[in-house]
Amino acid sequence: MGNCVASGGTTTVTAAGAGGEDGRRRGRRWKAPREEQLGSVPGRIFSNDGRSRTAAVFTQQGRKGINQDAMLVWDGFGGEEDIVLCGVFDGHGPHGHLVARRVRDALPLRLMSAVRASKAGLDMPTAAWRKAFARAYKAMDKDLRSHATLDCFCSGSTAVTVLKLGSDLYMANIGDSRAVLGSRDGAAGGMVAVQLTVDLKPDVPSEAERIKKCRGRVFALQDEPEVPRVWLPFDDAPGLAMARAFGDFCLKDYGVISVPEFFHWSLTEKDQFVILASDGVWDVLSNQQAVDIVSSSPSRSKAAKSLVEAATREWKTKYPTSKIDDCAVVCLYLDGKMDHERDSTASMDNISVDEGSVADLNEAPEQEPALTRNFTVRTVAGSAHEKVLAGATDAVVAGAAHDQNWSGLDGVTRVNSLVQLPRFSEEKAIG
Repeated sequence: MGNCVASGGTTTVTAAGAGGEDGRRRGRRWKAPREEQLGSVPGRIFSNDGRSRTAAVFTQQGRKGINQDAMLVWDGFGGEEDIVLCGVFDGHGPHGHLVARRVRDALPLRLMSAVRASKAGLDMPTAAWRKAFARAYKAMDKDLRSHATLDCFCSGSTAVTVLKLGSDLYMANIGDSRAVLGSRDGAAGGMVAVQLTVDLKPDVPSEAERIKKCRGRVFALQDEPEVPRVWLPFDDAPGLAMARAFGDFCLKDYGVISVPEFFHWSLTEKDQFVILASDGVWDVLSNQQAVDIVSSSPSRSKAAKSLVEAATREWKTKYPTSKIDDCAVVCLYLDGKMDHERDSTASMDNISVDEGSVADLNEAPEQEPALTRNFTVRTVAGSAHEKVLAGATDAVVAGAAHDQNWSGLDGVTRVNSLVQLPRFSEEKAIG
């Protein structure tokens, strides 16, 4: 069993195990930095056009106002060289940019706390990682609800996170940001796209059923019939375009939750990289197009930027009258190598802290929520180009056989994630 040791302002976790890699990990202490230490953590990058030992990041503001996307790469997460944590967070609502930044900073520390609470150390089985991510996401939402100055009532954020631990990927997702794997096709010699996470939109049957049972409403506006939204039972607001999110507490009593869907992928030598991106990319590019763009980039350190620039061009071409959405991309290379343009260590510009810093996050989280499903990702027998999530349910699976992209747009000009803010009278206040 693992054990916890408190030392000054740092909390550490000792991993359990014996023999082989487990034995090498045993005795190592997982350091969880506090708020004031985040700016000096080596390998932690989030600034625009940053790059680390294993990944490149890039974001570009759209034409809807301030950039509400945030991203993170943390090489050596927890002090272990072979652990990388990546995330993309897409904010929405009046304070969505602040919510996304806070989740970017706080969620990794919540995950560290959840691992510590599990008492199993780093070498946990998949089921234990599922519980750790669920506990971390619940603690993150609780942190937002109780924040003294950040108003998350009608603001929120998506979150797609990927933890690379040796040859395993552990992933958790809420909202419609997405993770896609680029894997080499041995037969054809090219690259094939594998979608690793499911877009949790209100039209997924199981999501719609949950929302309706909680008295929330799901329907699309006439001028955007392909974009289903979540509405209050007594007001045509706020019109949230996703079924799960951090924040958005005006809808938390009406079916919108922050419990993540969890996925596991065992890496092989064919797997080359993972793309994490906000829906500003996936609304205009297919999974395969994104993989082709990244794999053909002459420089790994510029691959994320190339993908964002391609998405921006597609927005202008496909939806010339629409406001371009913010785009954020993380490209994680699974061989742990960056090209010659990368410095040996991240620059201080890449690890500076902005106003989205976190509060003290070392308190023990509450009991984790129960997930209704636990997915393990695998390759479906048959064509090498037909790879889907095993065990996925409802229309998500049915549609996967015909459209691997699960796009949020199909010839529709998309507006903001929130249509309008709700108005509450004394008679119609949220319970």
